[in-house]
Amino acid sequence: MGCCGGNDTAEKERSKQLDKQLKEDAEKSAREVKLLLLGAGESGKSTVVKQMTIIHKSGYNEESRKKYINVILNNALVSLTNILQAMNSISPPVEFSNPERKADGDKLLSYELLDTTATQLPDGAPEVMKALWADAGVQACFQRSNEYQLMDSAKYYLDALDRICEPNFIPDEQDVLRCRVQTTGIVEENFSHKDLHFRMFDVGGQKRKKYRLRLCVDTTA
Repeated sequence: MGCCGGNDTAEKERSKQLDKQLKEDAEKSAREVKLLLLGAGESGKSTVVKQMTIIHKSGYNEESRKKYINVILNNALVSLTNILQAMNSISPPVEFSNPERKADGDKLLSYELLDTTATQLPDGAPEVMKALWADAGVQACFQRSNEYQLMDSAKYYLDALDRICEPNFIPDEQDVLRCRVQTTGIVEENFSHKDLHFRMFDVGGQKRKKYRLRLCVDTTA
């Protein structure tokens, strides 16, 4: 009987511990909020994730910000390229205010996107880009950006060419917040606010979107 009594006590203790664990898990789950960000490309999903990182976490340290140099330079390069290409495609087309900029435009259009490890534009590119952006014809085409596709951070980076083209350029948080890079797969960001814990999921890209969405929904179930 003593043995049976000991077993009953052990079972009750295990049951008590299990009930306690279940209660703690339920309380933790009740404090957890899962956010799934959906939307078309360039709709700002990744920007929301970065904003939450800046506001509710420690933001981006210098090493983290340095990783965005390549993206920022490519954003500036792509933005100006899109404007130049639009000069001939919109109706009526737009001409360079200074005819000498035509050669600069041809040179810019010959540049390829920077390799993912590059942290500087090709030799001579900063001067070419600054001269083009200062041209009244290019500015006139930019003012008609509603007639063609152009990222909303174009003016921000092109106005800052002197700064972002410096060899020792280190992006600040505003630079990071405004940069655009296509999100692939599912990006998860965790942060806490008051007594709630948030898990935010950014479902990016277009290919296999439904498959990724299903995986994310399963994750947040």
